[in-house]
Amino acid sequence: MKQEFNINGRLISADMPPYIIAELSANHNGNIETALKIISEAKRAGADAVKLQTYRPDTITLDCDSSDFKIEGGLWDGRTLYELYEEAHTPWEWHKPLFEHARKEGITIFSSPFDNTAVDLLEDLNAPAYKIASFEAVDLPLIEYVARTGKPMIISTGMANDEEIQEAIDAARGAGCKELAILHCVSGYPAPAEDYNLKTLVDMKERFGVLTGLSDHTLDNTTAIVSAALGASIIEKHFTLDRNGGGPDDSFSLEPAELAALCRDTKTAKAALGKVDYGRKSSEQGNVKFRRSLYFVKDMKAGEVITEDCIRSVRPGYGLAPKYIKNLLGKKVKDNITKNMAVALSKVKF
Repeated sequence: MKQEFNINGRLISADMPPYIIAELSANHNGNIETALKIISEAKRAGADAVKLQTYRPDTITLDCDSSDFKIEGGLWDGRTLYELYEEAHTPWEWHKPLFEHARKEGITIFSSPFDNTAVDLLEDLNAPAYKIASFEAVDLPLIEYVARTGKPMIISTGMANDEEIQEAIDAARGAGCKELAILHCVSGYPAPAEDYNLKTLVDMKERFGVLTGLSDHTLDNTTAIVSAALGASIIEKHFTLDRNGGGPDDSFSLEPAELAALCRDTKTAKAALGKVDYGRKSSEQGNVKFRRSLYFVKDMKAGEVITEDCIRSVRPGYGLAPKYIKNLLGKKVKDNITKNMAVALSKVKF
């Protein structure tokens, strides 16, 4: 399987800066104008893509208030799944204007489908890629249905063990997906940085042989930036206009200035990672003269013997390298020497 692919002409590979996805999720808070503005702000911040979630309450859960369907603890304590998803979902009639707005803004847009009918809707809108959410990574029939579109697929792996990740990859490949990436993820909202164990990301890349990235639910950018230095090819973060907006996902989302910082700093991290290179760097060239070298520290007459009190290792670096000092001791100078003169082989008899 190729370990690189394009989404809307943007190459995603281990050699490129991370592909930054701004997850809109439920942060529109039921207002399409907010959703449109989030897309514009994601573009302005420098994100490569904005991502929706495509479901309706009845395509993702059942309208039931039994204990199985009630949330206990966390941000959404006491609510039923149906109530939460009724509030959080992006209405299907919004999808076309959101896609059109993103294309007008010049930012890629795609989505996480949660059932086959969502895939069909997104295919009608010519979505360029698909994202499988962590909770759906075990829904192998959905993965297979998405794979048959022939589009690139990104699978989040929160809560999935190594066997389940392999099953998801096998399902995608078996149904024809040739352009696949997996995202290391912790499905906590928010998730503490120490839960991320980013060394796992490196192992995933080697173990599963596909492009690997990070779906980050921590509250700042540190974890994401470290993942870029560890080779993450894709980074996804929830994005909002206002973290205090009161929506289901606002509290663990980045605001515009933070998303801009993420886009900037992950590129810096990737550039700093670079390659193995022991050569002199361009920024060092002008400072070579400040290295240490050997200088005469007293006047000498032609034929005098060089002793330890005649030469010293000092800055600047125009003289002979300090490593030659032992070779010079006991030798004679060819010509008269002036104090503070740089030592050169041409001045010494060997």
